[in-house]
Amino acid sequence: MANDPFKALAHPMRRDIVERLSGGSATVAEVSGDFRVSKPTISRHLRTLEEAGVVSRVIDGRTHRLSLNPETLAETSHWIDSQRVRWERLFDVVGDYLQERRERR
Repeated sequence: MANDPFKALAHPMRRDIVERLSGGSATVAEVSGDFRVSKPTISRHLRTLEEAGVVSRVIDGRTHRLSLNPETLAETSHWIDSQRVRWERLFDVVGDYLQERRERR
């Protein structure tokens, strides 16, 4: 799996944008209205999300509408879930080993 979605979601402002879009599509102004950063900074964050496939943009005249790409988020979530299962199994093995050692004493 490509790491692009993880890189895109690594920044708190981009996670906030994704959170805001979780309620449905929105314009760039609606998504970025209260961030206290410059428009070029917002543009860079949005471009990162778009390039990673997390967000898509539809341009209608001067209005840019953003929406989440559920397929990319689902793939990312699936990878995280598979890692969670793997680590839980490993922790169970270690827990069983430690329990055996305690019982032997």
